[in-house]
Formats: sequence, C-alpha cells, structure tokens
Amino acid sequence: MSVSSSRPGMGAIPFAGGVTFRVWAKHAAAVAVAGSFNNWSGAHHPLAHDGNGYWSADVEAAKPGDAYKFVVSSGSGQPLWRVDPYGQQMSSSNGDSIVYDPAFDWGEVAFVAPTWDELVIYELHVGSFNDAQPGRMGALPSVAEKLPHLAGLGVTAVLLLPPVEFPGDFSWGYNSSSIFTVETDYGGPDALKEFVKTAHEHGVAVLCDVVYNHFGTADTAVWLFDGWQDTDHPLGVYFYDNDRRRTDWGDRPDYGRPEVRQFLRDNALMWLQDYRFDGLRWDATSFISSVDGHGGHVLPDGKGLMRRINDEIDARQPWKISIAEDMQRDPWVTRPTARGGAGFDSQWDAGFVHPVRSALTSEKDGQRSMAAVRSALAGRHDDNWLARVVYLESHDEVAATNGKTRLPADIDHGSPRSWHAKKRSTLGATLVFTAPGIPMIFQGQELLETRAWNDNLPLDWSDAARNAGIVNLYRDLAALRRNTRNTTRGLRGPHLHVHHVNDADKVIAFHRWAAGGPGDDVVVVANFGHRSYPSYRLGMPREGTWRVRLNTDWTGYDAEFGGQPVFDTFAMAGAPDAMPWSAEIGLPAYTAVILSQDQ
Repeated sequence: MSVSSSRPGMGAIPFAGGVTFRVWAKHAAAVAVAGSFNNWSGAHHPLAHDGNGYWSADVEAAKPGDAYKFVVSSGSGQPLWRVDPYGQQMSSSNGDSIVYDPAFDWGEVAFVAPTWDELVIYELHVGSFNDAQPGRMGALPSVAEKLPHLAGLGVTAVLLLPPVEFPGDFSWGYNSSSIFTVETDYGGPDALKEFVKTAHEHGVAVLCDVVYNHFGTADTAVWLFDGWQDTDHPLGVYFYDNDRRRTDWGDRPDYGRPEVRQFLRDNALMWLQDYRFDGLRWDATSFISSVDGHGGHVLPDGKGLMRRINDEIDARQPWKISIAEDMQRDPWVTRPTARGGAGFDSQWDAGFVHPVRSALTSEKDGQRSMAAVRSALAGRHDDNWLARVVYLESHDEVAATNGKTRLPADIDHGSPRSWHAKKRSTLGATLVFTAPGIPMIFQGQELLETRAWNDNLPLDWSDAARNAGIVNLYRDLAALRRNTRNTTRGLRGPHLHVHHVNDADKVIAFHRWAAGGPGDDVVVVANFGHRSYPSYRLGMPREGTWRVRLNTDWTGYDAEFGGQPVFDTFAMAGAPDAMPWSAEIGLPAYTAVILSQDQ
C-alpha cells in the first residue's frame, strides 16, 4: 500500500534517497508514476491520496535524469498517461517528463538589480536573436554570446519572450505545452540558469514573459488531465467553462479553482526564486480580468489572482518588478492593492507607441499631430512616471504574422534604409529614451533592422558593423537616460513640462527634471518636419549656457545625415512659451536635440 509523502512541493522533487512525486488529479480514482526507473510499469509505484485531489509518494528507485509520466485512472476506460504539469524538464513537448535536479552553482557574484528608474529594457526572442548555427533556431548559449554587446549598449535588463516548452520547431513562446518546463531546444533549465547567471555577471537583469491568460492549444500538459469533462467544461478541470474559457490565442485557465490559482502562483514564484529572474512581464492581463479583454464580463477571480501574486512578490522580493501588458491604459492595473488596484509596478503603454508611431510614419508633415505627441509624452498612471513602459517596437508591433513591420520600413516601405527612414526612426528612439517611463527597445532596433520579425528569421548581426553609427546613437541615448555622465539627472526624475508645441512647423520641446538645476534640468527639442532651422527660438527653464548633449543629425551617427551645426546656446531673459528665459538653437530636419547645463 502506498504512503503519502511528508515532503513539500509539487511535481518531482529529488531528495537524498529518491524522488517525491506529487500531482493534483481531482477526479482520479487512482494515480501511479511510471518511468525509466521501473521499466515503465503503471503498477509498481502507486501514489497515495493526500486529500483534496492531491496524490503523492516517495519513490526510492527514482533519481534525477529519469524519464517519467503519471498514470491516471479515472474509473472508466484505459488509464491516462500524463506528463507532469509541474515538470521543469522534458524530452520534447510531447515526450516524457524528466526528473530535474534543481541544484545549481550560482557562483559568488552578488547581483544587485538596477533601480527601476535606471531600467533600459531590451526585449528579445531566444530562437531568433542569434542563430549560432545557420538554419537552426538560436538557444540560450548563443544569446549569452551577445551579452557584452547588450551591456555595452547600456541595456540594464533583457526581457525574454516566454522560454517555456512549446510544440514544433519555432514559436514565439505564447503557445506553451508546459508552463514549468524550459524549452528543450533552448537548452533546458540548466541553460536558462546559466544564462541568468552570466547576464548578472555582465550587470544585466533578466525579466521573464509569463502567459497566464491562456494555455497552449497543442501538446498541452493539463488538457483533460484527470479525464474529467462535462458539457460546460470540455477541456477538463484546469479550464473555465464554455462561457469564460475562450481567448483569441487559446483557452483560459479556471481562476475560480484554488488549485489552478496555486498552479499559476507557483509558476510565477519559480521564475523569480529558482531561476533568479529579476521581474515578470505578464502577457495580456486584460484577458485575465475580463472575458473579452476590454472589461466585458469581468472575472473577479482573475483580478484576485493578479493581486495575490503581486502582493506575495512584494512581500518576498519587493525589488523585483511586475509589468503588465494590459494595453487598456487602465490606472487600476498599476495601482497598489492597498488602494484596490492589481498591484503591478508598470504596464506597457499603448498611449505612447501608437500616436508616436503615427507621427513618425505619416507620409506628409501636415499629417503629424504635435498635440498627439504631447499627449503621448505626458501620459502617466496615477502620477507615477515609472508605471508605464514606453516603446516603438515590440514583438507585437513588428511581427510579420500581425501584418506589422519595423519602424524604418513603416516610414519608407520601398526603401527602409533611406534618409527619411533613418532620420525619423532615430527621432522616435530619442523620445523613447527621454519620455517619462521605462524605455524598451526590441531586438535589432539598435542595428536598424528593417525586416518584419518572424520567429524563424534571425537577426543579421553584420548590421552591427554596417550601422555602427546608429548603434552608437542608441548607446548614447541609453547613457543619457541613465545619467551615466552625470549631466542629465532629470531623465531619471518624475517631472515633465511640454512647454513648446508648434503644430504649424511640427516642432515640440519638453523639460524633464528631478530636483532641478545644473546637471539635472534637461530640455529635449524634436523637429518632426522636413524644414531645417539655422536658429530656432524657444523657452528655457534656466538662464545661462545650455550644452548640446546629443544631436541625432550628427554625421558620426550616419554619413547621410546633414551634419548641420548645432552649437551650445545661452539662455537669456525672454518670455516665449510662458518660460522665464529663452534661447536659440540650430534645429535640423527630423532631428532631436538634447540639452542640459554643466554642474
């Protein structure tokens, strides 16, 4: 007769004398574990019923590296052979679970994550970022090879698209077959830990994209797991009923079941604790809080799930960031749970990307709205300037399968490396790094990648040399955003005043500051028009000399740029833009200029 295990944990947990197996199978009549340790016998190692649908046993014959499956008897029909929903390693998406030993040498580097005002996020997809072997998807070791490039660029955090097991050879990662399993072709769980360790050694934090609004549609570990289904629940105990289970990408977990909520909570904490990720980005959170993703048919249990997990993260590791991809611009998402919110620390801002991209990609200058750009710059949630992530490219915004493309190609479809494409895309990049919020770029953006992204289309790294000047521009922008030169502290401050909006000539200027004063006050001037100005007058927040910290028209960034002189300027008494002082600067076409004062 089998005996329940007294050891905690779910899945397969190795110990000195064997392996503890524990699984939730609510409607099972019996459960056993079979594997390479017992010649795949479904009778040798039955699990004991712990109560509440949980089953467990200590199996002395099992050890790390053994393949296994759970054998679930539902009381009718043949036993069901199931992979472990909590399994961290598999032979393939439709293969066997593997007993994984979580022991790992993390070394002696004591990594301190960057503060959120220093975050510069680089979103990347492991499979297409760097294909070390042409014709095959990239893996975590090949991504690690480029960490010196990312650290040198000024990136302080990489955001990995979901690194979980998926069916087939290529995937974005949002169609997981098992949310606890690290994708085998990426290198598996030890390769992921090694990547995080190496990133930390380079001073780069690592964020993980997690998907709790739906499960995958093929090879899904939890589909009909214990054999139970009914008319309203055709996919079984892990999924909502027919009225609530469907999303645009797959079927929604049943947040109303405590065991499913625990399953998702355990997954979130696994990435943060066992793999030492520095934060999470939650996919499509609006589909966790409501059925249609736009507030229709609210899911209180989904809202509660997000609140509880964020509260637990804050209690355990409050320095780790939780980012929502909600896209509804709902302040509730980033409002603290104590004030009734979901408790996320930041959210992707659709109110920035869409109006700014529109202003950059419109064919004619007259179509560009400076009022829309002003609103995009000024958008924030509950007066928390870090509660939004600002970007112009992301996996969604540049994906070929979404009918999207890269910003340079969106600007000039026929010639994405043209002067117009380069000038306006780098103008946009400057707004990303200088607007209030956490800046994010997508893989290859700094290389001036012009091809729409696909999960089987690797970056062309020869562009790093071909467009070395553009790479340097992004490097300079990241340095200014992080204030590494101690001249632009205001870009890490909460304050914004968009004081100059000239819609006729398509020029906008704004003031950023923390405490104010020399070395802190920053003025950004952006010309969205084709006309150049040898001298353009605008208001300034302080008198005295203002030095040009960056001019995107510099020929050092690209030989085709105009190289119009843009000199330091002196602010004197005057009253344009309701400011106490004024100055004149040179302002080339489609150019951003960043100014600040010496301390």
